[in-house]
Amino acid sequence: MYYLGIDLGGTNIAAGIVSEEMEMVYKTSIPTDAKGGDAAYIVDRMAEVAKKAIKESGVGVEEIKSIGIGSPGSIDTENGRVVYTNNLPFLDTPLADMLGKYFPGKKIYVENDANVAAWAEAKCGAAKGTEHSVTVTLGTGVGGGMIIHNKLFSGFNNAGGELGHTVIKEGGRLCTCGRRGCWEAYASVSGLIATTKEHMEKNKDSLMWEIVGGNIDKVNGLTSFDAMRKGDEEGQKVVDEYLHSVATGVTNIVNILQPEVLCIGGGISKEGDYLLKPVCKYVYEEMYARNSNPKTVVKIAERANDAGIIGAALLGTD
Repeated sequence: MYYLGIDLGGTNIAAGIVSEEMEMVYKTSIPTDAKGGDAAYIVDRMAEVAKKAIKESGVGVEEIKSIGIGSPGSIDTENGRVVYTNNLPFLDTPLADMLGKYFPGKKIYVENDANVAAWAEAKCGAAKGTEHSVTVTLGTGVGGGMIIHNKLFSGFNNAGGELGHTVIKEGGRLCTCGRRGCWEAYASVSGLIATTKEHMEKNKDSLMWEIVGGNIDKVNGLTSFDAMRKGDEEGQKVVDEYLHSVATGVTNIVNILQPEVLCIGGGISKEGDYLLKPVCKYVYEEMYARNSNPKTVVKIAERANDAGIIGAALLGTD
């Protein structure tokens, strides 16, 4: 038997077939085209890419045990509804029932997208074999998913796990959530870009200006790291400031939950040891249980871009 996972994003919808051995058999994607219509239109797009994955993989529909969806926003997992998400036209949308019309007889699960990434890491990634783990994704925002006693935890109202919206700098930058000083405002790629621009404005001689061709609007999440690797002092300052922000949030999570493993995913995690080693150094110096053994192990997430699909597909497993 196989499982089908759908990773629903504001830009693209990806779908994949996952085997009982938790390996990706086939995956594909199409643009979301969210501005093209309402919730029904988006669900039609989801069905289109799911059927495409089934057809092109050669796996028969009858071999699909269940379908899982990873969606942004607050999710009513029990009833398969998206309560609210700010970048798709969903408001108390019965997503499971709507998609179910295209796949009659199939059990459909719906979960928050950060939670499914955490589920993937716990089931077959960097946190495999643990009972308690946390996965944070450093992307446009900062997402988080928590596994406690081998179960996803999202609070009594399914809105828990918003780890990016814990404050690390009181009165700091305005976050998209409306608070100031959120971890997301500093540890996300968007936060890194903001920090990079602040430093560039202060130092017009920085190599970062050359890297972006003199156009500050071309700054991205790699700009400061690329400059640092070329020996640029200001680039190093940006990276140090960014990594300190990442580590502060990670330390807070460790102190609150003491998971066996904390995985760091998202685009910036591709920096590997440039990210991991300084963050671990700070965390292990600052964490409350620094003199205890065993300690939380901080790792780079292993499932990377496939985590959303795999985690969604495996919602149908225990």
